[in-house]
Amino acid sequence: MSVHDVSTATTSPTVARPVAWRRTLGIVAGVTALAGLAGAVQLVTGTFTPPVSDLDPLGLDSWVLPGLWLATSVAVPCGVVAVLAWRRSRRLGTAAVVAGLLLALELVVQVPFVGPSMLQAVMGTVAGLLVVLGLLSRRQEGSR
Repeated sequence: MSVHDVSTATTSPTVARPVAWRRTLGIVAGVTALAGLAGAVQLVTGTFTPPVSDLDPLGLDSWVLPGLWLATSVAVPCGVVAVLAWRRSRRLGTAAVVAGLLLALELVVQVPFVGPSMLQAVMGTVAGLLVVLGLLSRRQEGSR
């Protein structure tokens, strides 16, 4: 039997059901990964950064380390979610939940140093969306 055989795809136990919200998760995560990467590059290169004095409580004198943290906590996990969505992986839901939680952690760590902003509110919404859609996808797949 072929995976492309539509007549038996719904009854065969060997054909995986599609992950719920795959396209939405892929697009949201892909755009977020690109935005996170752009932000990380800006921080590492010192382009359009907040004042370095915001980092005084951490003892840092440049935005390089926060830029690497942004890449690690947002760009990479969201990029992984986008790739898993494109590959139609069964692990998409779990990866989306993890990426959403890491994005939320990034925001919680960021706010005390640069203050609240509209961008953080938008990204907080994205984090919530990744978690909720990831949980819905996991439930639909039956994995917990």
